[in-house]
Amino acid sequence: MNNWKQDIEPFLNDISKPQRYLGGELNEIVKDWTAVSCRFLFAFPDVYEVGMSHLGLQILYEAVNQTPELLMERTFAPWTDMEALLRRESIPLFGLESGREAADYDCIGFTLQHEMSYTNILNMLSLGNIPLWAAERGDEDILVIAGGPCASNPEPLAPFLDAVILGEGEVLLPRLLQTIGNHKACRGGKMDRKTLLAELAGLGGVYVPSFYEPVYDAAGELTAIMPLEMPGMERKAPAMIKKARLKDLDSACFPTAPLVPYIEVVHDRMMLEILRGCTRGCRFCQAGMIYRPVRERSCETLLRQADALKKHTGHNEISLTSLSSSDHTCIKELVHNLMENFEGEQISVSLPSLRANHFSVELANEIQKVRKTGFTFAPEAGTQRLRDVINKGVTEEALLQTIEHAVQAGWSQVKLYFMVGLPTETMEDVDGIAALCERVVRRGTQVMKEKGRFGALKVTASVSNFVPKAHTPFQWSGQDTQEVFKAKHAYLRQRIRDRRISYHYHDPFTSMLEAVFARGDRRLAVVIAKATEKGCRFDSWTEQFKGEAWKTAFEESGLDMQALASKTFHLTAILPWSHLDYGIDPDFLKREQALAFKETITPDCRYHGCSRCGICGPEGGLVLFGKAEDL
Repeated sequence: MNNWKQDIEPFLNDISKPQRYLGGELNEIVKDWTAVSCRFLFAFPDVYEVGMSHLGLQILYEAVNQTPELLMERTFAPWTDMEALLRRESIPLFGLESGREAADYDCIGFTLQHEMSYTNILNMLSLGNIPLWAAERGDEDILVIAGGPCASNPEPLAPFLDAVILGEGEVLLPRLLQTIGNHKACRGGKMDRKTLLAELAGLGGVYVPSFYEPVYDAAGELTAIMPLEMPGMERKAPAMIKKARLKDLDSACFPTAPLVPYIEVVHDRMMLEILRGCTRGCRFCQAGMIYRPVRERSCETLLRQADALKKHTGHNEISLTSLSSSDHTCIKELVHNLMENFEGEQISVSLPSLRANHFSVELANEIQKVRKTGFTFAPEAGTQRLRDVINKGVTEEALLQTIEHAVQAGWSQVKLYFMVGLPTETMEDVDGIAALCERVVRRGTQVMKEKGRFGALKVTASVSNFVPKAHTPFQWSGQDTQEVFKAKHAYLRQRIRDRRISYHYHDPFTSMLEAVFARGDRRLAVVIAKATEKGCRFDSWTEQFKGEAWKTAFEESGLDMQALASKTFHLTAILPWSHLDYGIDPDFLKREQALAFKETITPDCRYHGCSRCGICGPEGGLVLFGKAEDL
């Protein structure tokens, strides 16, 4: 087997950032291929700098490689100059650790972090000389699997995938790979693909798309997702596939000696996952639904892991990651102890996910005594009415008080995240974004003057476009049209005239594509294939995005992307992801949608009683993690 890293060495001076393709980082794990039963290639469908910033990669790298009989190596989407080189010199996509070509592994797995990475997945399969369509792969071909948040609706990619992991990969991926290894060992190193897929489907948490057939009526509406007979099992595939769920985060696998890149990556720091899940219940937020329930790591465990991270990396910052870091029960104690332990070592602590309250300011002030960067909050909507619709538990006065406390503590820059196009939004709500930014500027600038500080508070308003997501209360809602989005952004550009406010917004066309694939079905696979053939790559990178190629791909496929994005589903409709169970009761989602339209909030179940979302079973009763007055 060839080491293809050697073949690119003569060309390293001709490509940008050649370190992306060399491996050899600190804490890299290289195993003997002959001593393992299953060889897995983790494929991140974006550039190295993005992929190496992903904590999930590091967790899976540890979870798989700590098992002696398993091997996990990495590959990333090559940038355009490297792709051109690979194709010109007939060099296949390869793993960074061994330099082996992708087709030599037993299994390649893609993480589905966002919908705009889908063409990169197909392009990487092409570069790896792996048949794109699952139906075209034989017993000698590598298995292609996927997981991650977009696996909550993998149907647009289903015809390309042999299997999909639902839920938390560190629980299921090692079991899946061991099953592959055992299957091949029993057959002298050979694979019976159909029998193996049936074995994987029996693991629980593994979805095998080829064992399910979507049924459509004459109008093209999805009417059923039919389980098929599984080879050698004498039974059909399960009607529902339940996600894999990690029960105890405290004892879960965590990489205390993570890979340390030799080049700067997006998040160049230690990452400490302090809790997983969120029960705040924002109705647009997919992560807040599919990662339930909330599970914490204890302060003792976190301090021990932080000390190990410090010893095994050269980073000068540690980030406390979660969906809502200030919700951790012992966050005050944890931050205090980390600051004390790192004192004198020039290691800073960051909290990237904070709520708009005084408590968050106190935390941020504690950890940013040396250097104060910008302060970030996400009101999401400009009016209280719309914040109640989306169940965003923050009032305008609470936000303004938080800004006041932040400015008093020394901050002079604030970033606010909003969305346009949320269900029930009116132009009054859109105007509220500008009005709220103006009130924040005025309140903050006034406090600065009272403190005798020169200048004014600087506010950056970053406005994205609502994208309906599977497994959320808004999964049935259509998206605004391009014309409506453009009109709203044009209004805000004209409305926001205060030079102290910077306005940035997301491209509506890209958001439309996200909506199409977030709620789409298998008929979209041909569109993705056509777009890839037309040169679509790195679709989330503005300079690489090819909008006209996407339009042509949809037209040639006979599909109307605007109609698909704007489609409103009936509450009784069969959805493309209806057979995928992430633990949230569909009736709960319907109740939440009804409450949204009534502009009624649902309190956080950790402090105000069970909301019967279904994640804790029919009896409910999630344990109390902290006191409301501590937050």
